[in-house]
Amino acid sequence: MKEMKGLHIVAYLLLFIGGLNWGLVGLFNFNLVWSIFGAWPMLVNFIYILVGAATVYVIIQHKTDCKCCAMPVKVSKSKKK
Repeated sequence: MKEMKGLHIVAYLLLFIGGLNWGLVGLFNFNLVWSIFGAWPMLVNFIYILVGAATVYVIIQHKTDCKCCAMPVKVSKSKKK
């Protein structure tokens, strides 16, 4: 189970990096990943692949990992008077 926790943490860190990068691109047309690793285009592509793989992992694991989604939805019945 510890291995899964590590993978979970890495996946979320990659999602945060990807999300921040897309936010910077959208707001300021500034690609942080390219700015840091632009001298190594293969590394930039590898980082993008890792972010994409992390996204797929989180999508697949979301239902089992998310405490909010795992909770059953309680439907309240209102009484009509």
